[in-house]
Amino acid sequence: MNLARSKGLDLIEVSPTAVPPVCRIGDYGRLKYEQSKKDKDARKKQKNFELREVKLRPKIDTHDYEVKAKMAERLLLDGGKVKVTIMFRGREITYTSYGKRLLDRISVDLANSAIVERDAKLEGKNMFLILAPRQTPLGPPRFVHHKDEAAPTVEQAEHIGEHVEEEHHDEEHHADVLADNHVEAQAEHETPPVEGAHA
Repeated sequence: MNLARSKGLDLIEVSPTAVPPVCRIGDYGRLKYEQSKKDKDARKKQKNFELREVKLRPKIDTHDYEVKAKMAERLLLDGGKVKVTIMFRGREITYTSYGKRLLDRISVDLANSAIVERDAKLEGKNMFLILAPRQTPLGPPRFVHHKDEAAPTVEQAEHIGEHVEEEHHDEEHHADVLADNHVEAQAEHETPPVEGAHA
């Protein structure tokens, strides 16, 4: 301790249970700072497997289903597990097959990003399954990037322009043909003038 004080440093216990205890001389404040920095980095690298829940109804429409599926997919891509729950109300409990089909549908739709960790199970008036994120996705997400389509490249834009111009030309040609046919039809139906008739 006297040696540490003479150097303006601290005496730090490395192994207090050893006989005799093992110590070293150093800056305790700096040691605490470096340790907290290491712990913070370790927490950042650690994957978050918090279980989140997405609730559906058996009679959910297509748009609401896609919103819920997109939410579940985003949670899976963030590294969390997702519990998908079908809530039955009143007599809906007699139609659990609809809920099972809905859970099967969402597990298939999210198959690129998730695996089924726990199969569909009925508990009380709720049926649920648990999805876990895949370590290696099988393909691109199905719902998350629906509205984030990339703008067309110059080549694609030129191709689209050529296609539109061809369609416009075809429409003009079709209109000309219709006009010619109309004129010919009128000429055929006109009554020829009778000789000696007064105009």
